[in-house]
Amino acid sequence: MTDETPGESPDRSPQAPAELMEELEEAAGTDPSIQKVLDRLVERLVDVLPVTGAGVMLVDERQRLHFVAASDDTMMAIEELQNTLDEGPCLEAHATGEAVAINDVEHDQRFPLFSPRASAEGLGAIFVFPLALDGDRLGALDVYRDTPGPLNDEDLQTAQVLADVAAAYLVNAQARIDASETVARLSHLHLHDPLTGLPNRTLFEERLEQAIARARRSHLVAAVLFADLDGFKEVNDHYGHEVGDELLCAAATRLASALRPGDTVARLGGDEFVVICEDLHEEAEAERVAERLTTALATPFELSGGQRVALTASLGLAFSGPERDTTRALLRDADFAMYQAKHRGGGHHQVLNVAARSAADRRERLERDLRHAQDRDELALAYQPIVDLRSGELAAVEALLRWDHPDRGRVMPDVVIPSAERTGLIRSVGEWSLRQACLDLRRWSALGLTVPQVAVNVSALQVADPTFARTVERVLADTGADPGSVCIEVTERAFLVDTPRVHAVLEEVQSFGVRLSLDDFGTGYSSLNYLRQFPFHAVKIDHSFTSALSTDQVTRSVVRAMIDLGHVLGLTVTVEGVETPLHLEEVSALGADHAQGFHVGHPVAAEQLAAGLPGPAVLLSAPETG
Repeated sequence: MTDETPGESPDRSPQAPAELMEELEEAAGTDPSIQKVLDRLVERLVDVLPVTGAGVMLVDERQRLHFVAASDDTMMAIEELQNTLDEGPCLEAHATGEAVAINDVEHDQRFPLFSPRASAEGLGAIFVFPLALDGDRLGALDVYRDTPGPLNDEDLQTAQVLADVAAAYLVNAQARIDASETVARLSHLHLHDPLTGLPNRTLFEERLEQAIARARRSHLVAAVLFADLDGFKEVNDHYGHEVGDELLCAAATRLASALRPGDTVARLGGDEFVVICEDLHEEAEAERVAERLTTALATPFELSGGQRVALTASLGLAFSGPERDTTRALLRDADFAMYQAKHRGGGHHQVLNVAARSAADRRERLERDLRHAQDRDELALAYQPIVDLRSGELAAVEALLRWDHPDRGRVMPDVVIPSAERTGLIRSVGEWSLRQACLDLRRWSALGLTVPQVAVNVSALQVADPTFARTVERVLADTGADPGSVCIEVTERAFLVDTPRVHAVLEEVQSFGVRLSLDDFGTGYSSLNYLRQFPFHAVKIDHSFTSALSTDQVTRSVVRAMIDLGHVLGLTVTVEGVETPLHLEEVSALGADHAQGFHVGHPVAAEQLAAGLPGPAVLLSAPETG
């Protein structure tokens, strides 16, 4: 673990680690059960170290992590989460043989799939130590805290020593594996879900691999049904995890009872179950199984304590074939179909929509490419002029993000921004855009070109990030840009994330002298309230209003009211979508301050801006540009 600042540990007996090792040695001597030794280890680690919970993962012969011990349900969920995502610090520690520390899970970027889910489970920080002996890597020991913060050097060293001790016990137990009752229990844990007793992912994938091979030889079809219990999280939250676990066991029993002879049902983790149906002559046979599974869950569950819980499931179906001839592909497609069913409202089954799956694959490939776009200098900004309707002079330019993909060509912001948000890249892409706009602003000034202001669009996720204000401050300091010449544009979607936090962030950004603008005004139901509450300097009326100004009197009246409201609040009002001379005359007559659109100017690269700026005379006589 490198570059970490040691944290403060609470007062604990200096003999505590030694006492724990003595306990482990005594436990191993009186009962050589590896499970009991590891259970004792993770149970006592929370007393020895300043942590909330602990767990141990081992690696099977296929180099996959599987759960061995955990001190609490949260740790178990995190272990299973890494299996489900095939990503996480345990995998990293095992692969590299080095410890991994995440001092702040919420803001971690090393594991973009794992960290947001782990943070949602309540993790503040997690520390993982490889289990290894004589060069053999056996798995990982991980501890977590429910608040962010590092462990100090002494605690890190203690944890690694205990991991080494655990590794030694593991190796010793392995020598007795054929003659020990522990072997059978570990084998069962390795192949079965400890809660429901159903096959787990490991055993499921082995059986699915065999089913695909048999289908290939017999020219019949195998199907995977992926079931996710609708509303299970709400059951856990309302009744507690004990009732939730009881419900999972009851659901597992019902699902198993609804299968045909020879079918397999397994639990992957959480509330996810999967079924293998073999020897199908037609896809309708698997759909009939899906209907039976749905019916089996339809009757409310009578649980202990008099709890009566109603439950449905979303089921996705995928069938073996040339494009799905591996366990990974078939399971992935069934999972995708399940989400299609869930989007229909739950309680349904859905056969894989191949076209939607292909579109998702293209999106995933694009998102993978986006991770390298900055390093490969594929991102660029284009600038669209905004003019002052009274003087006809340039009032500002809006920076528009462009991605020149080597294969797909120009990728527009409405694709780039959602992709960046889904992949967790929005912070770095957003900072790059702001920095580049500020650098171009300085460059234009050095060339003698007067650009009064540059507007930069900011994602809702950026504004909701408490570090965003510090990012703006750092970029302004690094580039030397005049804060008054920089405008941050946000849409009201930003306020749907966390309004109090966004308000605080925008207040801080505004305190630097940066201007703020509400973009796409008029398209949301709460825009007026946001204008009243937040420190905006300007507002942009959405382009969807502009095209109807000359033909719809109601639209014209609405736009006039929005312009008047902006002026009453002391805001500069810009109208977007000005694409014809008539549009320009209309928005000018309604009293708007600024105009933006193709008639005013098309987006151009920074180097082309000087040649493409509209002048006062050209502005009012330019031909329609579409």
